[in-house]
Amino acid sequence: MESPQRGPQFRSPLSAPALSSVSLEASGPVPGWHDRLEMFPDGEHLSAAVADALLDQLLLPPARPLGLATGRTMVAVYGALRQRIAALAATERARLLAGWRSFNLDEYVGLPRHDPRSFAAEMEARLIAPLGLAAERLALPDGLAADPHAEAERYSAALRAAGGIGLQLLGLGNNGHVGFNEPPCEASQRCHVVELDAATRAQNAAAFGGDPEAVPRRAITLGLAEILAAEQILLVVSGGAKAPILKRLLQEPPNAQLPASWLQHHPRLRLMVDRAALAG
Repeated sequence: MESPQRGPQFRSPLSAPALSSVSLEASGPVPGWHDRLEMFPDGEHLSAAVADALLDQLLLPPARPLGLATGRTMVAVYGALRQRIAALAATERARLLAGWRSFNLDEYVGLPRHDPRSFAAEMEARLIAPLGLAAERLALPDGLAADPHAEAERYSAALRAAGGIGLQLLGLGNNGHVGFNEPPCEASQRCHVVELDAATRAQNAAAFGGDPEAVPRRAITLGLAEILAAEQILLVVSGGAKAPILKRLLQEPPNAQLPASWLQHHPRLRLMVDRAALAG
């Protein structure tokens, strides 16, 4: 069997003293992040490491599905994952694709799957079409459901029926959201319809011609409850623009005003960042 193509193998788990020398105050991170943080020199190395982790999960015997995310941070991750899957032996690649099961975190309310601004269309472009995956292998909420609240309940039930998430991939929003769980958000929140913050709509405006007002005002998102029930979590943070919110995340205890902070006590969490996100 051929070995999958791997990217640069660089990992630097950081202790509190090392962290404070990069970007933080002398107190370092709160205890929940000790031994969870891995720093990579740049986005390329970070994306390669995340893709390796996803591929390792996909190559395991049939297990719980992947939890997938969208956003700028994930573009390079999915590009690196495609390269690794393409490098597999034909039989192994076919077995991986035939066994693929994943649930995306969220979808805008009001956008059909074929709308190029929808997350369904993004997954089509990033994974489904290039890999030749069957579209039904990648589950997303239905943005055109007549009753979005009922759709949130249906999507949560479908995930439970599939066994829950095995490995959950997450990015970090500029206001501390994961998925579209906007602050304030409790750890017990399940899949729901959310009103998107103005900051989130501004952050996502590039796909809508740069106009935050064109971004849908509501979305369906998996909640912190489904995310925290995953067997493993990869929280991926890249770029200097994320430095302020990453610093808050590393220094604050769990609280509803910073939804990502609930992740810090998950038993199998990896916080994977590049140097720019730490140094700002």
